Amino acid sequence: MFSGKTERLQGEAGLLRAAELLRVGGTVAFPTETVYGLGANALDSNAVGKIFAAKERPGWDPVIVHVCDQEMVARVASIEPGPAAKVEALMKAFWPGPLTLLLPRTATVPDSVTAGRPLVGVRMPAHPVALELIRKAGVPVAAPSANRFGRTSPTTAAHVLEDLDGRIDAVLDGGATNVGVESTVLDVGSMMIYRPGAVTAEMIAAVAGDVQVFQAQAVDAARAPESLPSPGVGLRHYAPRAKLVLVDVPTKNALGEAIERFGQGGESVGVMLPDGWIASGVAKIFEWGPWRDNDVLARRLFAGLRALDEAGVSVILCPLPEGDGIGAALRDRLKKAARKK
Repeated sequence: MFSGKTERLQGEAGLLRAAELLRVGGTVAFPTETVYGLGANALDSNAVGKIFAAKERPGWDPVIVHVCDQEMVARVASIEPGPAAKVEALMKAFWPGPLTLLLPRTATVPDSVTAGRPLVGVRMPAHPVALELIRKAGVPVAAPSANRFGRTSPTTAAHVLEDLDGRIDAVLDGGATNVGVESTVLDVGSMMIYRPGAVTAEMIAAVAGDVQVFQAQAVDAARAPESLPSPGVGLRHYAPRAKLVLVDVPTKNALGEAIERFGQGGESVGVMLPDGWIASGVAKIFEWGPWRDNDVLARRLFAGLRALDEAGVSVILCPLPEGDGIGAALRDRLKKAARKK
């Protein structure tokens, strides 16, 4: 079906066209409150395969299924009696929203969605365009982030086209996303957070009891295809083309020293610069936002990394935010993006 030309869709007519493409096995990038996702009918293994082909994503990395109501949840996941109360409480507290629940899959879910694993990641996005698209399509939608595998996640339709123009059927433009980092992923059975996000460990604990946070460094890169328990736990991900260097003692002086060091080494330096900080002698600055406002820093993170890449810098220097909550998600994304290949 794919013609090699990506349609740019907007408004009600664009929404109807996007829903039609999903129903007939096509691939559509669409906005959620977190990042843009690349969607296909989650119950159609051929359609899901097109996601992996467009992204050049390895088949061992599972994807998340997006739903619009409880009936659709029941089509892809089985909620067992033991954890049912926790699942219901979490859905009531955080759905629609940026929380993915790992639940036992139904027989209708293709192996390609879960990479053959017994659990499927399910979430109900809060973005009105995403919810209406899923409703109109009438099918659960498998959708990882709409970028080439391992690259910086997209927060606008333009970002999607930078990576996937000519590789997918359409992109539905719903404006910039407002969270900016991918959803929290929680295994309800083990109460383990595999990927931090805007729904924090503290928020989950207040609703469903004690929760643990998975430590990504425990994954052995040599065994990664067999050991990844969830979407979003790969060792290197979200990476710009430029070398990303984190300033792990985030002060103005430490940033200045890093700029001097790389500048003297002949690098073209770009900087993710918090408000009020000064960076002289650099090729490009991205004005990141207030240093202590992690919500703003998260919203602008991927846009900043992409902007500095577009400027052609060879090194990106980025102070590493502190704090719990979404600050933990920021640190997770940046540390994965900065890891060597």
